[in-house]
Amino acid sequence: MTSYTLAATIAVLIAILADLLILRTALVRSRTWWTAYGIVIVFQLLTNGWLTGRGIVRYSPDAILGSERIVFLGDGRIAYAPVEDLAFGFALVLISCAAWVWTGARTRAPRAGP
Repeated sequence: MTSYTLAATIAVLIAILADLLILRTALVRSRTWWTAYGIVIVFQLLTNGWLTGRGIVRYSPDAILGSERIVFLGDGRIAYAPVEDLAFGFALVLISCAAWVWTGARTRAPRAGP
C-alpha cells in the first residue's frame, strides 16, 4: 500500500472510531450527516478536481493508487482527484463535525448542583 493511501485509510478509520466509540456522536449512522456530506463532497470534487485537473497540484505515482496520469475518471481518480484525497476529506469533515456535535452536547448537558 502506498504512503498516501495508507495515511488516508488510517485517517478514515480513526475518524469513524472517534465518531462511534470515543465521542459517541454516531454521525455516520445519521441520514442528516450523509446528506450534509453529499453537499460537501460536491464542492470538494469541484475544487480538488480543478486543482488536480489543471496540474496545479500533482502527486507522486509512488504515493497514490493510480499513476501520475491526470484523467477525469479511472486510474485511481474521481473528477481528476486521487481517491486518497476523497478519503482524507471524508475523515477531516467527519472528525470536525463529530467534535462540533460532541462539544455542543457537552455544553448543553445539565449541570449537577443544588
